[in-house]
Amino acid sequence: MFGRGVVEMSETFKVIYLSTFPPRECGIATFTADLTAAMDDLLEPAIESKVAAVNIDDISRYHYSRRVIFQINQYSRQEYIKTAENINAMDEVKLVNIQHEFGIFAGTYGAYVVSFLEALKKPSVVAFHSILPSPDDALKEVVCAIAENASGLVVMTNLSREILIREYGIAQEKISVIPHGIHSMSYSSSAKPKAALGFSKKISLLTFGLLSRGKGIEYVIEALPKVVKAYPDILYVVLGVTHPNVLKEEGEGYRKSLIQKVHDLGLSSHVNFYNEYVSVEKLLHFLKATDIYLSTSLDPNQAVSGTFSYALGSGRPVISTSFAQAREFITSEVGRLVDFKDSDSYAEALMSLLKDASLREQLGKNAYFRTRNMTWENVALEYSKLFSKYSRDIAEVSEYKKIPRVNLNHLLRLTDNFGVIQFARLSFPDVSSGYTLDDNARALIVACLYYGELGRAFKAPYPEKQKSELLKRIEVYLRFIEFVLGDEHMFGNYVKPDRSIDIELNKKDNLDDANGRALWALAVVTSAEYLPENVRNQAFGLLKKRIDLYKMFESPRATAFYAKGVCLLLKKMQEVEGKNLKELLVSHCDRLVSLYRGSSSEECQWFESYLTYSNAVLPEALILGHAHTGNSEYLDIGIKTLDFLIGKTFVNGIYMPIGQDGWHHKFGERRYFDQQPEDVSAMVYALATAHKITGKDSYEKLMHEAFNWFLGDNSLKQVVYDRVTGGCYDGLGERNINLNQGAESITSYLLARLAIL
Repeated sequence: MFGRGVVEMSETFKVIYLSTFPPRECGIATFTADLTAAMDDLLEPAIESKVAAVNIDDISRYHYSRRVIFQINQYSRQEYIKTAENINAMDEVKLVNIQHEFGIFAGTYGAYVVSFLEALKKPSVVAFHSILPSPDDALKEVVCAIAENASGLVVMTNLSREILIREYGIAQEKISVIPHGIHSMSYSSSAKPKAALGFSKKISLLTFGLLSRGKGIEYVIEALPKVVKAYPDILYVVLGVTHPNVLKEEGEGYRKSLIQKVHDLGLSSHVNFYNEYVSVEKLLHFLKATDIYLSTSLDPNQAVSGTFSYALGSGRPVISTSFAQAREFITSEVGRLVDFKDSDSYAEALMSLLKDASLREQLGKNAYFRTRNMTWENVALEYSKLFSKYSRDIAEVSEYKKIPRVNLNHLLRLTDNFGVIQFARLSFPDVSSGYTLDDNARALIVACLYYGELGRAFKAPYPEKQKSELLKRIEVYLRFIEFVLGDEHMFGNYVKPDRSIDIELNKKDNLDDANGRALWALAVVTSAEYLPENVRNQAFGLLKKRIDLYKMFESPRATAFYAKGVCLLLKKMQEVEGKNLKELLVSHCDRLVSLYRGSSSEECQWFESYLTYSNAVLPEALILGHAHTGNSEYLDIGIKTLDFLIGKTFVNGIYMPIGQDGWHHKFGERRYFDQQPEDVSAMVYALATAHKITGKDSYEKLMHEAFNWFLGDNSLKQVVYDRVTGGCYDGLGERNINLNQGAESITSYLLARLAIL
């Protein structure tokens, strides 16, 4: 069974990438390795990435990974044609992507790649890493031939797109802008990484990349004496080997000239050269240890720089020459632009940032926030959508995204020995936000379900240490629920950071939903036979105290949560504290039916005059009620209202929750923004229940479409789940994602993830 569990895949489709590839030391090779890894993380095994690797010549070879299935001598036009013919013969190959840089293909301006495209019979997408303005006739002829023979084109900046349209005459509808990818990482200060690298007492500057005379590093070095005089703790790190082509033609002449300049200016204690071709992991560590990144290219027409993109994505302020990409990305809110070959300009920019540490921090955060759409997960999403445009086969399977493994790391990070902390600042727990019953109830359900499902679902041993740690968290969440149980056996919701009940806020707010959700959580634990008996008994004891003073909730959602809990209890028992559980279920379902009858109309099949949050739990409760009572009216109304909600929230093939910036009133405008994970989770759960009860595959398909909201199928086309931290972003606005990763968001994501096991 593949991924989503909807269809069995009889074969795996392939996309072949024509490019350089590691271990060849080349920026395009690194890019292609990152892109193919991200594509496989997103779509494997439905679609698999393979590579046709371009070699320097017919003698030089590399120990490639199994991903490489073809090798081409870049100077052999016949090998390009033969490789294209071999690809044509492979039925499983549905598209070819060419990662294009003029220097890696032979012929005039790399014209041999045109021969490859002319021989290729498969759909193709060419991604241009360089776009040169003011082309001569020969260059324009080659680029236009590539455009004519390719199905589609990718550039990485809007400026590059404009040049292709204006100066090459290429149709704008053929060109897509997909930014250079960056690696997902949590935002952090430079202090700890600097300590690990041994320069914790320094203000660190960094330039990274393959060294060549076009790097312009000498102008930074010439600026340093003036800077060092004012800021003697400066350390400038130059990281990277000499470019292989430069090394072949002139050796280490450029590096030696830079080292000599450092000595001549008396800067030997302020400049370090690391002559290493570092791994991505090590590069990211250096970037985290950086206070200011210096991008020093001398080419004003350079379309894109991977190292420049990585620095912004790491949350570091950037000082850069005004090459093409920098002119588009660098504003005064993320860094500074400097003039080419101008040491004084570098010195001035450095001094302006060095004098204000808080400014540097804010610029770095701005850069981090503005580049989240550039993470490799999001770039892979854009490529998959573009590939789908040109290949029907890819379009049919690209919706079957690879579901991330269950990861509780962020939930556990938010959990202390008292409970789960309500909010986070980015991925860091915000202890000042306090705690809520809502969050701890959700966390309890997640921990309980994961405890029971992990070994069965993933067919892997369940280590006793992990089991013991998870059980400790379950006990923490249970103790929290016990702590907030009031004298009248109603649970309070809000607890202050000092772990005292927030009496004022609890009096002001309606506590129905929190209580209903808590009773559902306690029922989950009580009915979980795989949990230790003492844990189940503790949960049952709390549940009995609340159920003993039973009264109907006013809130429809609390009514539904309660009904869900009663359905779980009915699998084990018929009554609790003298209360007949089936009668309790009927009374709560009847309450929902009464609301439906009083509010619904032909055009609005709903329980209220508006749609707000966690909407899908209402029809789900009735569908479950039918399963335990046999009442066909419950099923009829449950399906009608669920289908109505589906019609309102699935728009153009993606799930779009009701926006919490104003809800959706019966006769008002539907709100689309401030979409939050809680509503997505409720819909995934409801669709899973509808599929289980009715057996209709359409509900299972929609369940996965709704879950894919977390994976980028949403109005912003960005991934909401953070694979690095295991957290989930707090919501989608009209233009931006809320990058905080609070408890409600991660527990909602995990509930949805566990629902599709």
